Amino acid sequence: MWTQERIQDLATRQRRFFRSGGTLDLDWRIQQLRRLKQAVLAHRDEITAALAADLGRSEMESDLCDIGQVIAEINENMHGLRRWAKPELHFSGLACFPSTVTRVYKMPYGLCLIISPFNFPFLLSLGVLAAAIAGGNTAILKASSKSAHCTEVLKHLIADTFPDHYVALVDGGHETADLLLQTRFDKIFYTGSPKVGVHVMEAAARHLTPVTLELGGETGNWAVIRKDADLHDAARKLVFFKLLNSGQICINVNQVAVAEEVALPFLKELKAELRRQIGSDPIHCPEYPCLITQAAWDRCAAEAEQYRERILVGGQGDRERRKYAPTVIYPVRIDEPIVQHELFSPLLPIVPYKDRDIDALLETIAEREHGLALYLFTKDIAWARQVMATQQYGGGCVNEVCVHQTVKGAPFGGVGHSGMGAYHGLWGFREFTHPSTVLFGRTHGNLSLREHPYTGAKGALKQKLLKLLER
Repeated sequence: MWTQERIQDLATRQRRFFRSGGTLDLDWRIQQLRRLKQAVLAHRDEITAALAADLGRSEMESDLCDIGQVIAEINENMHGLRRWAKPELHFSGLACFPSTVTRVYKMPYGLCLIISPFNFPFLLSLGVLAAAIAGGNTAILKASSKSAHCTEVLKHLIADTFPDHYVALVDGGHETADLLLQTRFDKIFYTGSPKVGVHVMEAAARHLTPVTLELGGETGNWAVIRKDADLHDAARKLVFFKLLNSGQICINVNQVAVAEEVALPFLKELKAELRRQIGSDPIHCPEYPCLITQAAWDRCAAEAEQYRERILVGGQGDRERRKYAPTVIYPVRIDEPIVQHELFSPLLPIVPYKDRDIDALLETIAEREHGLALYLFTKDIAWARQVMATQQYGGGCVNEVCVHQTVKGAPFGGVGHSGMGAYHGLWGFREFTHPSTVLFGRTHGNLSLREHPYTGAKGALKQKLLKLLER
């Protein structure tokens, strides 16, 4: 049982270790990253079993979404750390002459809090931890109580790999999270819902603690299908993505807008792909994941029931097994409640629009809270480039789904209600370090330009020199 005193003691010991300078050496950081990688590989079977117990994940999906991506994240940090951490050298400028050398050091924040969600319990905890370690920080992880089996494996993995004065895992529910947020940290990284993100920011503000928020987005992520799109390709990719983790993914497609000129053939392709990829009885398919809790199942089933007469595929489930079939709802107006909040479920509302009204559709999307992702399907790549360069969203794809977040060296993050800050690789290292600018002064040959007097002949000469420097 975690208490405020126990948490404070843990934070004090981690802060003391950080101040000892033990995390600063780059070789030591790389060694810790290597230990983390070895721990993930050593616990692979336990991780797979825990993901199956909590989320109904198959071994393939566990490797694809959690284990493999954690390893890739650790590898990228190990391989890039020396280059990223190297101090930047800058010319100080004539105004600083003769002190011409300035360096920018990438300094760790110190004691970090990482709060991870249930949907990707290993990737969104250990992947973030890899960035914190690379940055030279200590870390306390708060894992989700909803994915209890995964949290138990994480607890043993962390305890077997690191001393708790360096990295520790705290389990428990919302009460424990609130106790952690009452403690002063030097950096907080939270992944979850916008509603809880507000709570995290409010708590962090009391200590002026910098925060990174990775959120799902208040009104969900759109996929837009133009009338010139490859409908078979779009349906194939959208079905794969909606089946993944039973829709419980922050960057998943929340709703699809399809040009009504091609709506019926697209729906035909969608049905065919669902049958091909998951079969006619997804509830009893061992590869199809489940919802995290029966409460999540109840929310999904209740929302589906409100649109019962418009369900084209799915609409049934097994509450005991927490499985609800992928469910296509058509037609849905753009102003209906189901397309104005994040679903986090296998429900897929389809919104028809006239292709000539694409600008009005995009304007409506832009007026709502910014999504974490945007997906466009079209052959008009020039149009797609223009949209992607002018809309506001976290990241996205053209004629593809989700894989933008796996691109090595590219940032991942949200904007507005879908988050702030970005990570993965170098961007994660930057998120967990502070750039400190240091000018190295010289003791001889200093100009008296900045010194008094500012009046008289000397002052006039100084003003002329300043204006020359302004050119």
